[in-house]
Amino acid sequence: MLFPIIIGGLIGYQFGRFPGFLIGAVAGVLLAQYLKGRVRSRLADLQSAFIEPMFAVMGALCKADGVVTRDEIQVAEQFFNRFRLSQQQREVAKAAFNRGKAPEFDLDAELDRFLRASRGQPMLLQLFLQLQVSAVAADGQVHPEEHAMLVRIARKLGLPESQVDQLEAMLRGAHADTAGTSSSQQLDDAYKVLGVSADASDQEVKRAYRKLMSENHPDKLAGRGLPESMREMAEEKTREISHAYDIVTNARKATQ
Repeated sequence: MLFPIIIGGLIGYQFGRFPGFLIGAVAGVLLAQYLKGRVRSRLADLQSAFIEPMFAVMGALCKADGVVTRDEIQVAEQFFNRFRLSQQQREVAKAAFNRGKAPEFDLDAELDRFLRASRGQPMLLQLFLQLQVSAVAADGQVHPEEHAMLVRIARKLGLPESQVDQLEAMLRGAHADTAGTSSSQQLDDAYKVLGVSADASDQEVKRAYRKLMSENHPDKLAGRGLPESMREMAEEKTREISHAYDIVTNARKATQ
C-alpha cells in the first residue's frame, strides 16, 4: 500500500513543492488505509460466501443416501477446526449444514449463490467440489445417490463429470493401503486422477501430470480470499496427483 502514498506525495509536490508533498502524502496514507479496508472487507465477504454454501451443500450431500452418518458429521466438525473458524463462523456453518439436510433445501439456488461469490474462478470451484467429495467419503465409500448429486453439483459449477471421478479416485488412492485395494484398481484410479487413458503415451502422461500440478499449486490460493488453512486441501490434492503419477510410471517401468 506504499504506492498510493508515493503517488499522493508526488502529485502534491507538483502543486505546492514540499508543503504540497506532505499534504499529498497524508492524502495518500488515507487512500492506502481505505483501500486496505476495502480489500479486507472483500476477502471477509468471500470467506463468508464460501463457508455457508460449502456446509449447506455438504449437509444436502450427506443426506443424499437417506442418512447422515456419525462419520460424516465428524468430518464436518473437523472442517471447523481445520479451517480455524471463529465461534461465530462455526454457528453459521452448523446452521448451514442443518439447512442443507432439510427436504426443502434448494441446491441449485445455493450453488448459484456460490458461483456469484466465487466469480467462477476455476480453482475455487474445484476446491469446493473437492471438499464435498471429502465429506461424503468419510464413511469409506461414495454411495450412488451421493455420486449422482456430486455430478449434479459439478455440472452446475461448469465442471466436467470427470472431475468427480478424479476426486473419488484420489480418495480411494489415499485409503488404498487400509482398504486393501488391489494393485490393478490402484492403477486404474491413478489414470483417472491424471485424466488420461491407459494407452496414453509416456509423453502424454507426463504432460497431463505437469498440467495438473500447475493448475492445483497451493500458491494459487493466495489472494483468493480463502483462509490459509484451506491451503492444506490444495496440498493434499497435489500429493495425490504426484502419488498417482508415481504409480503409473512405476507400473510402466515394470512392463518394459
